[in-house]
Amino acid sequence: MDIGSFRARETVMMCPHGHASFVAEQLRNLAPENGIFGFDVIVEVGYSLFVHCRNNQEVMAKLAAKNVFMSEREVSYLGRKFIIYLAIAHRKSQQQLRSFMTKNGGYILHLDGTCEGDSPNLFCGLDGISELVLDSIKIPSEKKDTLIPFFRGIKEKYGEPIALVHDMGKGIIAAVEEVFPHIADFICHFHFLRDIGKDLLLDDYTALQKRLRKLKVRPLLRQRAKYLEQKINPNSPGFAEIMASIDSGTWETNLFEHLPLITVYVLIHWVFEYPSQSKGYGFPFDRQHLNFYRRLQKIHHLLGQIMDSHLSATAKEHKPVFKFYEKFRKIVEDERLNILAASLERKAEVFDKLRKAMRIAEPDGKQGLNDEGDEVDMKNIEKNMVAFRKWLVSQKRRKTTYAGMAKQLDKYWVKLFADPIPVTTTDGVSYVYPQRTNNLLERFFRGEKQRSRKKSGTASLNKVLKSALADTPLVQNLNNSKYIEIILNGCQNLEERFSQIDAHLVQEEMKNAQNSSDKILPAIKKLVKNSDLTMNISALFSAA
Repeated sequence: MDIGSFRARETVMMCPHGHASFVAEQLRNLAPENGIFGFDVIVEVGYSLFVHCRNNQEVMAKLAAKNVFMSEREVSYLGRKFIIYLAIAHRKSQQQLRSFMTKNGGYILHLDGTCEGDSPNLFCGLDGISELVLDSIKIPSEKKDTLIPFFRGIKEKYGEPIALVHDMGKGIIAAVEEVFPHIADFICHFHFLRDIGKDLLLDDYTALQKRLRKLKVRPLLRQRAKYLEQKINPNSPGFAEIMASIDSGTWETNLFEHLPLITVYVLIHWVFEYPSQSKGYGFPFDRQHLNFYRRLQKIHHLLGQIMDSHLSATAKEHKPVFKFYEKFRKIVEDERLNILAASLERKAEVFDKLRKAMRIAEPDGKQGLNDEGDEVDMKNIEKNMVAFRKWLVSQKRRKTTYAGMAKQLDKYWVKLFADPIPVTTTDGVSYVYPQRTNNLLERFFRGEKQRSRKKSGTASLNKVLKSALADTPLVQNLNNSKYIEIILNGCQNLEERFSQIDAHLVQEEMKNAQNSSDKILPAIKKLVKNSDLTMNISALFSAA
């Protein structure tokens, strides 16, 4: 990186008796064997891609400014190489990491995975005390048989955890019971709420979403907004005053000619602002499609009131209000939509009552996935939950409707409200409630999605998970100065540490990663794009 490209001549010294050869150590410390780019370039690319979230073109431009030129494909290649070097350094530092966690009083193993569409599941084990990613793996699904070897590997490397925290996945629970049979086991409160909320609300919520799509509500709104936009002239007299009047709720103009037009246009965009009502927790805590429909109903009702009290529906200047009101009457009065919305709100009210009882991810909360719950004694939370369960089954109709919820509460009660875990550190004994949240991993996966969106411009994590190396989550640890100190193992920087790693080992892992990737062979990729593929295959077999 300091001088750009250069050509080196190396003199290799040979033992006259043929016992050994002596290479130039300085050169080996600059670049890996058979490598074109130096260790400092590899580290620069790795940090740019995974820590600073740059895309390939941005990395290329930044390097070019330092007289280092490479193709986009080489950027991706060096990014993968960085992950493999980091993973090897991590594995070689396991004893030191284990000692570090022992001084912290041990480690609390948080377990969670993420996938999207048909992507593999990227599953991680993370220490809840130091917040370090300990290990990660790509698996087809969270089944017991695939998780047991992964859990045993963590146990062998880092010893037994003082506690485990995870969601209610059957595969995870079964694997934990086999590998960690006598370890305190907790169900994460946040995950518990999310899973119970999905069970309660998902069917109605999905049906509402499908109904809105069938009635083409969004396309109709966008079409109406586009039509009105062409009619509005921002430079027309009184436009700014009308906007100010709408904003303040007091009249600041005497020019009312374009008021109905602008009002309807503003209200349509207010409907599309429905995500602002969400608190960042995701479904089922946030019900965005329900918020969207209720906003549409609200503006339709408002325009109806305006027409009744102030407007003549036949007047030319009032046509925007009248047309919108008539066009969307059928949608807001749709019986199926109203039944689904009412059912959702009834069930959501019960779910939100449960959130308040558990004192985490509450309806008024604004921290999203950073919410770790109120610092309340677990006995008080359990007391709230006893009262909630009693209320839930106190009425016959509620008891029938929410029987599944009551059953879930009973099933996981012990894992939800167990006593705190004493953690002995150099500073003394402290007590933690690890089950309050498993959001460490939720936040990590959200960060991965944000980074991939920033790099690729797409919100989907599907392709990223398919192409990412299993050890990619280890980059999260680079934000921890103590972790970097441990894996450097006395070296001044990562470049020096990477130079001590056997290049042949890296090449072997790069080869294995390439062989295990989910990429389609180039020749196959070209074939499947052929629109006549099935006809051609049919012709081939007919001829045969």
